[in-house]
This record gives sequence, structure tokens and C-alpha cells, in this order.
Amino acid sequence: MALFMGFMSIAEKAGGIRFLSRIIGPFFSKIFPEVPKNHPSMGHMVMNFSANLMGLDNAATPFGIKAMESLQEINPDKTKASNAQLMFLCLHASGLTLIPTIIIADRVALKSAHPTDIFIPCMIATFVATIAAMTIVAIRQRINLLQPVILFWVLGISTVIAALIYYIKSLDAQGVQLFSTSLSNGIILLIFLLIVLGGIYKKINIFDAFIDGAKGGFETAVRIIPYLVGLLVAISLLRNSGAFEFILDGIKHLFALLNGDARIVDALPTALLKPLSGSGARAIMIDTLNAHGPDSFAGNLASVFRGSSDTTFYIIAVYFGAVGIKNTRYAVTTMLLADLAGIITAIAMAYIFFT
Repeated sequence: MALFMGFMSIAEKAGGIRFLSRIIGPFFSKIFPEVPKNHPSMGHMVMNFSANLMGLDNAATPFGIKAMESLQEINPDKTKASNAQLMFLCLHASGLTLIPTIIIADRVALKSAHPTDIFIPCMIATFVATIAAMTIVAIRQRINLLQPVILFWVLGISTVIAALIYYIKSLDAQGVQLFSTSLSNGIILLIFLLIVLGGIYKKINIFDAFIDGAKGGFETAVRIIPYLVGLLVAISLLRNSGAFEFILDGIKHLFALLNGDARIVDALPTALLKPLSGSGARAIMIDTLNAHGPDSFAGNLASVFRGSSDTTFYIIAVYFGAVGIKNTRYAVTTMLLADLAGIITAIAMAYIFFT
């Protein structure tokens, strides 16, 4: 938190955040109509979405909190989530990811023969979840998604994803792994380098700017600790009380009555735990891969489940807690519906790619 907030402070003082705001402004002004033109929050949101796209969770959180703080400055009711904050968090929670680097690394560690097979299914599932989140919020906020600027950006992103899929399909497993790791690591290094070069060009005191931002990052981390503690205790109670297993047993019996595919149930714990805890979902996914094999249908599906959504309740607790918002309005229902869209898409992708 301190590291990325420090670099964010350099970027702000060098004018980099406003530069990003001007680039993304035409699109964001349509889906965030209440945010003033070229407002710094747009640049912060771009940084957050970019980190998510590259699978850089450690960077996404501080960038996202900075975006929420910027949006809070123009929020007329400081205890109630604004329309812009809801749109931002719902898009963020949908977890659009191009490079599921961490999932691939876990599969490699578990001796998967085809660790990168989940690359394309994860990408498609998160894209569907993101479109679902944007559509639901747009309906609630009466935003017309058929505006030319919005369609241009959505189609542009779709084209980039299609081109990436085409390129990835041409690589072997080792090439995909090298590409995903190099791209994600290269992107974060490039961001740091550009921020420092921008600070030098603008002749700002880079060290002082970094220290100021790092102090703010530490203060933010302390501020969100109570929300994190409450969330983690609740998750621990859910898992250790047997309630989680009780729910899973009920789902298994339902699938059995409906003659459903039991392999889906074997992978389902990852999908159910992901909205609560990223580390918990990782542990459950690894357990599934160990029990059924890293390249089994259940193992592959659990991997895609883990990459098809984000940690909804963690995001709600940390991001709203960081700015002191108590009334989250329809954030929970929208995020869970987007998660459901990602889960359904993940199952469909599993049958297309792994059967």
C-alpha cells in the first residue's frame, strides 16, 4: 500500500494522472456522467483497471482506494455510495483480467501438464462478468450504453481481447507462460519507470513526493484494518463452523436429484469462496487440484472459477471502509449477479475447452 501510494503521489504531482484522465475522458464521461471532465479520479480508475487487467492484485487495491478517495471528494453524501463509486466498484469487482499470472503459476507448481489451458476461458468469463456488471449498473442509473463512444470502447476492448486470444492460441504452453509472466512483470516495471521519468521531466522532488504518498498509504492501511479484521473473522467462522460444508452438501444433493454433473460440484467451492476471500479461494482451488488432478475437468474448472470473478465482500469492506461509507446501496446485489454471470460462463467455457 505504501509503495504504490508513493508512486501514485509522484504521478499526481507530475501531471500523469490528469493526462490519463484526458485520454479516457470521452468514455468515462459517458459511464460516469456525474464526474467532472478530466477529474483526477478518472486517472486513478484507469490505473486500477490496468492493474486488474494484468493480474496485479497488489497494485490494484491501493490504486482503487485512491480512486474511491477521489470520488468521495465530489460525493455530496459522505456516508452513502455515489453513482460513480457504485459503477467503479462494480466494474472493479467483476475482475476483468487478461493475464491470470498467479493462477498459472499455481498450476505450474502443482505439476500441471497444461498449466496455461485456463488462460482463454478465464479471459472470456471475466469479460462477460464485466459486461454484466456495467449493464446492471447502467440500467439502475439510466445510462444509455448504446452511445457511440461507449460502443466504440467496448468493441475496441473486445477486439484487443480477440487479438490476444488469437496470439495466445499460436503459442505452446511454455510460450504462454513466458508471455504472461513477462507481460505482467514488464507492465508494472514500465509503470514505475514512466512515473519516475515523468517526475524528472516535470522537475518535481521525486523523493519527497514518494514519502508523502507512502505516508498516506500507511494511514489508509491502518484505517481499513477494522474492516479487514471483521471480514476475516466472519470468513473463518463460516469455514470452521461447518456452515460452508453444509451448503456444499445441499448443493451436491440437489445436483444428484437433477442428475447434474458431479464434477461441477467438485469445483464449486472455489466459486463460492472467491467472493469472500481470495486466499481462501486459492487454498480451495489447490485442494481441488490435488484431489482430482491439476488437468482434470474439476481442476480446470476450479482454476477458471478462481479467475472469473473478484473478492466481492473484501472489496466492499475495504473500499467503502477506506472512505467511511455505510450505505452501499445496490453494490452487493450487482456484484453477486456479475459473479454469477462469470460462474455460468466459466462452466460453459469448461465444457467447450476441457471435454
